[in-house]
Amino acid sequence: MKRGRKFPGNAAIWSGGLIVAAFIAVGIFAPYVAPWDPLKVNLEVKLAGPSPEYPFGTDQMGRDILSRLMYGTRSSLFYSAAVLGATLAVSIPVGIAAGYIGGKVDHIIMRLIDILLAFPSLILSLAITGMLGPGLLNLLLAFASVWWAGYARLIRGMVLQIKEEDYITAARAGGATHLQIVLRHVLPHALSPIIVLASVEIGTIILSVSGLSFLGLGAQPPTPEWGAMLNDSRPYMQTDPQLMLFPGLTVMIVVLGFNLVGEGLRRTLRGTG
Repeated sequence: MKRGRKFPGNAAIWSGGLIVAAFIAVGIFAPYVAPWDPLKVNLEVKLAGPSPEYPFGTDQMGRDILSRLMYGTRSSLFYSAAVLGATLAVSIPVGIAAGYIGGKVDHIIMRLIDILLAFPSLILSLAITGMLGPGLLNLLLAFASVWWAGYARLIRGMVLQIKEEDYITAARAGGATHLQIVLRHVLPHALSPIIVLASVEIGTIILSVSGLSFLGLGAQPPTPEWGAMLNDSRPYMQTDPQLMLFPGLTVMIVVLGFNLVGEGLRRTLRGTG
């Protein structure tokens, strides 16, 4: 019975993991598997429907949609992963410092976090990107400078619970330094929930990156990126719906994959999978 309860979580991890692994593989090997150059303009075949030569059709510039989606995997996944990595690089030490040290350090950090969380994250990221200027690098900086606050708050809460455990008291009694306690006990016990949170949130990050690219603040033409492709196809939504359909489905499938992995990890670690 115990194995039966865990199976749905494992199934979600496997199915989501296969989707994610497939997209990562496509992004890595895009130069070898893409049928066309994603930047090649051929106005003679612009807005062509799906065919054996162009399986997903072509866009308004005659560029192959399938090839642009494959290369767009690189931009969308790489920058989303970079946003997540930068966010964790800031939030983990800040959250641990607030929860473990406490006192004035905790008070100052939490007031800063409260200020940042008073604004909707996406709106604040949009404002920062607008000030920095369009571009994927500026988009990365904008997201990382805002999203760390929510993560740090959750990590602080976990650390507050962990540092009251008996094994932390035993480590202190054994003469372990604060740094040793954090590295050997606090961080390892907080790591599993952080991994689950990150695996769930990466889908939200992909949607947010694509959303700001859709608004023209992310990838700039002619860079192939899913949100930018959706933006370029808006004028042709009624006459050539495949221009929006395939990028939209791509975003939906990859976000579904990450969500399945995150949900599966959550269920498995809680023992309710």
